[in-house]
Amino acid sequence: MIMRPGQQLLLPANPAFIWFSLFVALLSNMVMNMGLWGRGAWVPDLLAVVLVFWSVHQPLRVSVGVAFLFGLTMDVQQGALLGQHALAYTVLGYAAVFMHRRLLWFGVPTQAVQVLPLFFAAHLLELLVGMIAGGSFPGWSYLLAPMIEAALWPVASVMLLAPQRRAPDPDDNRPL
Repeated sequence: MIMRPGQQLLLPANPAFIWFSLFVALLSNMVMNMGLWGRGAWVPDLLAVVLVFWSVHQPLRVSVGVAFLFGLTMDVQQGALLGQHALAYTVLGYAAVFMHRRLLWFGVPTQAVQVLPLFFAAHLLELLVGMIAGGSFPGWSYLLAPMIEAALWPVASVMLLAPQRRAPDPDDNRPL
């Protein structure tokens, strides 16, 4: 793959770190849903951010099937309609894998702008499935969650790519 100018060459991703970050995001979602805010409509879905991140950066390891399984886990944990999160995460994972080659050509702030519609679509899909099943509209604060998730994209990029970054070891004989 041709790299854009100024992009740092990364080490291969450790599969154990990928799965660890996914489980930490799952646990943090569970804690946030049980915590002080309850199931606030504006609370960001950290698992969705991490799933999209790894679907973009490691599409062969974290794909639509992984997103579906984590979605089912979130459905069970939240007591939601079985398949509500699974459908949203599956669509989110598919869209992330679909656009991963194009997305990696841009800088992190531009990537955040480009994943914002993905997060909006996932939340809209969850909302529609919930309302078709007889749920109520959670209010306009529901639109804050995708924006917070897109704002967390640069933070996720720095944190999740940190173990892959090479230590700066300048050498006149090695260009990499």
